Amino acid sequence: MALVVVGALSVGLYHGVYGLLADATHSENPGKPVNISDVIKTTVTALTLVGAVLAGIYAYRKQLLAEGDAHRADANQLAGRYTTAAEQLGHDQAAVRLAGVYALARLADDWQEQRQVCIDVLCAYLRMPYEPEPRAPGYKEGEREVRLTIIDVIHRHLLNPDTPTSWCENRFNFNGATFDGGDFFGSHFCNFVYFGEATFSNGLVSFRRATFKWGYVAFRDATFSGGHVDFGEAAFSGATVDFDRATFSGSKVTFDSAQFNGGTVTFGSSTCSGGTVNFDGSTFSGSTIDWGPFPRPAGA
Repeated sequence: MALVVVGALSVGLYHGVYGLLADATHSENPGKPVNISDVIKTTVTALTLVGAVLAGIYAYRKQLLAEGDAHRADANQLAGRYTTAAEQLGHDQAAVRLAGVYALARLADDWQEQRQVCIDVLCAYLRMPYEPEPRAPGYKEGEREVRLTIIDVIHRHLLNPDTPTSWCENRFNFNGATFDGGDFFGSHFCNFVYFGEATFSNGLVSFRRATFKWGYVAFRDATFSGGHVDFGEAAFSGATVDFDRATFSGSKVTFDSAQFNGGTVTFGSSTCSGGTVNFDGSTFSGSTIDWGPFPRPAGA
């Protein structure tokens, strides 16, 4: 590009000087000598212009190269942080794994281009085999705290969709994960969220006042076999929420004062063979709800 500009300016300079000489030669006074001083001044001015253009091109290219080097340095630094955080998550000591959780969450905030990758790693950790019973084989000291910390980190990033570091528009895959606690109170789910084949077995898992808006949220084939899962005051507005083939067999599941005012909710082939499912105070307006064999609440 620089060579093209230089060539164009050179041609222009040549024709300009040539034209000036030609005009002077064929003027009304052909015998009058050419004013060499004017020619020199014109030539110097043109050369100065060419030099200024070349200097500008050089500075611009130098800036582009500097920005490219800075971008590569930033990318390398972020990639290094990712490697370190991933190694920490695989450490034997729970304290180091906790540090990895926070490091990966901070990296997701700083590295928007790879934010989904960082979230995928955190979700994958929750999908790994987990033994919550301290006396059972495979139990890992401090593992519950690590997992609850991951849930807490995700929860805090789902509270305000308008912040630059919000994760509300990202995807979450909890397929097959075991939840024995966790708080998603007031979360905003606006994309693909998958709790399929997840197990809710102990403790309190709260989705109270959560908003399921647009997107697809699946509890398909999930097992609610213990503890308390709370959807109280949750708003199902525009999303497709799938409880098809879920098993309610021991948990207390509450939908009290939940609002079903848009989208599709499917209970389909879910079964309720134990525990309690409570829809007290829930409102149903505008949603398409497939209850299947599931006990249909009054007013639905």
